[in-house]
Amino acid sequence: MRSAPLLAAAALLAAPLAAQAVIVNPGDSTAPWLGYMNVFELPSNGGGFVFGSGWGVPDLVASFNDPMQSLTLSPNTIGDPHPFWYIGGGGPGAMGNKIMEANLYVETTDTLSGQEVTFQGLVLSNSFTSAHVASIFIRDFAPDYSSLNEVSIPLTPGAFSLTLNTLPGAGRHVQYGFQVRGVNVWFTDTAPFGNAVILTGIPAPAAMGLGILGLITTARRRRA
Repeated sequence: MRSAPLLAAAALLAAPLAAQAVIVNPGDSTAPWLGYMNVFELPSNGGGFVFGSGWGVPDLVASFNDPMQSLTLSPNTIGDPHPFWYIGGGGPGAMGNKIMEANLYVETTDTLSGQEVTFQGLVLSNSFTSAHVASIFIRDFAPDYSSLNEVSIPLTPGAFSLTLNTLPGAGRHVQYGFQVRGVNVWFTDTAPFGNAVILTGIPAPAAMGLGILGLITTARRRRA
């Protein structure tokens, strides 16, 4: 007869290993950020996909302020006045002719596969109008990017945390970051469309509480 300790050990060996828990946070400008832009027709023109390609981080538009530990996401802009981008041609006051989906993210290959990945941080503010939708995501791609699993949540002020159990396997790509989707805006006209600001440091619980308190105080001042 086998002893209870031996049976317990055998059960542990037979059981599948639990996924390792990994926490990632937004980094500053020195983090390995990547940019990718997907472009679509306006809904009034059918909303079809036009193209997608890698873009520079500043072109998304994403700007870092490392001394202030902040990342600002602004409406998508294009400086090309061609009617492809703007109805009737570009310039101050021109109406955008495309929906642009700006993705700012960190990507790893293999290192986060088969793990419980949690992306957490603090959104300091989000003043985007209804013309743009901002979100936070984790994506787990197949080696050839032909399929993916993903989770996403709206980018709303306050602490955020989302988790994805990534699939095991060599060559899989895990991305975590932020997306802004909306009509393109002439670069001099972005202010009325709002923006979003994210903390790029690692917030301690007390700091997260102070950040949320600061947001509430700011909102009250604006209503006064």
